[in-house]
Amino acid sequence: MHDVVIVGAGPVGLFLACELGLAGCSVLVLEREPEPHSPFKAKPLGMRGLSAASVEAFYRRGMLHQVLTASGVPDVPDADDAADEPSPSRHGGHFAGMVLDPAKVDVAALPYRLPSPAQHGMLTYLGSLEAVLAEQASTLGVEIKRGVTVSTIVQNDEAVVAGAGADEYAARWVVGCDGGRSAVRGLAGFEFVGTEPQFTGYTVHATVADPEKLRPGFNLTPTGMYLQPPNAGHIGMMDFDGGAFDRSRPPTLDHLQAVLRRVSGTGVTLSEVHLVSTFTDRAMQTTTYRQGRVLLAGDAAHIHSPLGGQGLNTGIGDAMNLGWKLAATVHGYAPDGLLDTYTSERHPIAEKVLDWSRAQVAAMRPDPHAQAIQGVIRDLIGTRDGATYVFGKVSGSSIRYDLGSEHPLVGRSAPDLRLEDGTRLGDLMRDGRGVALDFSIDRCLRGSATGWESRMRYVAGPARNDLGLGAVLVRPDGVVAWAGDRAPDREAFEQAAGRWFGRPEL
Repeated sequence: MHDVVIVGAGPVGLFLACELGLAGCSVLVLEREPEPHSPFKAKPLGMRGLSAASVEAFYRRGMLHQVLTASGVPDVPDADDAADEPSPSRHGGHFAGMVLDPAKVDVAALPYRLPSPAQHGMLTYLGSLEAVLAEQASTLGVEIKRGVTVSTIVQNDEAVVAGAGADEYAARWVVGCDGGRSAVRGLAGFEFVGTEPQFTGYTVHATVADPEKLRPGFNLTPTGMYLQPPNAGHIGMMDFDGGAFDRSRPPTLDHLQAVLRRVSGTGVTLSEVHLVSTFTDRAMQTTTYRQGRVLLAGDAAHIHSPLGGQGLNTGIGDAMNLGWKLAATVHGYAPDGLLDTYTSERHPIAEKVLDWSRAQVAAMRPDPHAQAIQGVIRDLIGTRDGATYVFGKVSGSSIRYDLGSEHPLVGRSAPDLRLEDGTRLGDLMRDGRGVALDFSIDRCLRGSATGWESRMRYVAGPARNDLGLGAVLVRPDGVVAWAGDRAPDREAFEQAAGRWFGRPEL
């Protein structure tokens, strides 16, 4: 029997598998598709945006170089030692197709942000990302079985059995990472609630006879929206039909051309369609992320429109948050209630993402009211405060968990603090343990950190950029669990360590 069976070998399932494998868990991944390769995962339709928060997750696990290489992105140069603050983002993002000017983002206003190799978002492809993760998972001893369709879930107080035809796969825990139409979600009885769609969206790879008739980039029109990325023949469209066409019938060339002409207001001609997929802005979320010994992550737990590229990034955040908590539970040292914090921390994040998606759809509707809203939003995001606010949302830098502390850093992703010898916090997190950084003059936390060595790395010494902190405790997912001033409170540190890492070892 495995410790954990993960259903779904997409980026979220594979990232979670890597987290669990890194923590020494026995992990089996079951994937319905028999082959990992698909034209829908390759260029151009497989293109996805990784937010700065997701890039940071790969960086902290030592996979950033591989992801950059596989995505055809130049390796990130080391941040300038002399820099007082990180540079502005190269990709500001957008809200409802209205693109931010990165130069207007006030980086200094982003809380506790420091120079880092992972301070920018990037573009990648699903196939490339999955290949990197699958290789890493294999290195960590994770087993991946493809061509397996899970059709039953049976659980008791001790274990879960995922059935696939005549085969059964038993584990102490099962995690559904099997996408928006998750079988695990339905089989385990999760409640899935939300709002119905406003539009049918199309992602098309086609040969365009007269591409000059289409404007590049995002284009909001009185009849819909279309997007023409730099990739030749890659077109995105949104047709506000209430989601009626999605998966209802095959999208023919004539239909796609009619939709494109309508939403673009041009007489553009498609001479050939190579690939097409459809989607909607249906926004749904499970009421909890755990039912007994079954958990959900990624699109299995929440779906929404792909506007702003939040789906993949929210899923990676789920996996980063869940992995160490589930591993601690498997190994028996998790403090009471630790696994429940997965839902309490991540559910509100996805809830806000769903509302962010709904707000964008409302602003993109082809009617005079939405067009009036667009004018207001363009004015707002054209300001420094407005651009910074939207960037904080789309980059993930504004995420903060409520961990019950008034310290403004607690609950946020830890800044990439750097020691005098050049070691970065990101370098210290590659083994999946938490990190206690002690900058105090007398290294007063040294004795207090004793007993958690297998779960937390203690590092003492001065830092090049300690932000006025005396010490900081960082969870395995990179979230600050506790922060102390120049004379850190040992008792407060020990309480925080016990809350997140359980009792110290004898």
